Amino acid sequence: MDLKDHIRGIPDFPKPGILFYDVSPLLAHGPAWKAAIDRLAEAVRPHQPDVLVGIESRGFLVAAPLALALGIGFVMVRKHGKLPGDKVAHSYDLEYGTDIIEVQADAVKPGQRVVVLDDLLATGGTMAAAVTLLRQIGADVRAAAFLVELTFLNGRERLDVPCHSLMAYDE
Repeated sequence: MDLKDHIRGIPDFPKPGILFYDVSPLLAHGPAWKAAIDRLAEAVRPHQPDVLVGIESRGFLVAAPLALALGIGFVMVRKHGKLPGDKVAHSYDLEYGTDIIEVQADAVKPGQRVVVLDDLLATGGTMAAAVTLLRQIGADVRAAAFLVELTFLNGRERLDVPCHSLMAYDE
């Protein structure tokens, strides 16, 4: 099954000149969604993760069912102010400004093997920030995985972990 058949390109979203790669049709098609989770499981399993981490918000849609399929836990990395309890935060630079992501302080135990997931790899800034944040709390970040990678934005170059993507777009 060609998973790209289930990705919709939406021009000029969220602003003119941007082509948005929408994973909604993939999520809505049961056999394609199952195939995507099965393929991600094959890519992630060799890293022997103890827990999967999803980045808000579409990363949750990928990491949670994959963690269930692998029989392991799921942890959320969220935007500032969205998690209860004790948190660890990391501020990082965006194209125009900064952002803050957080994880619950006890979500990952020191030394636990982690794979971080998001729906799409573009410039790699948010994923690099998530990897840094998880290392701050002692995680052994083994890899990152994505449904879609926009290779022309070179996001992989910002990451110092192995990267797995199911689909790549060169433009």
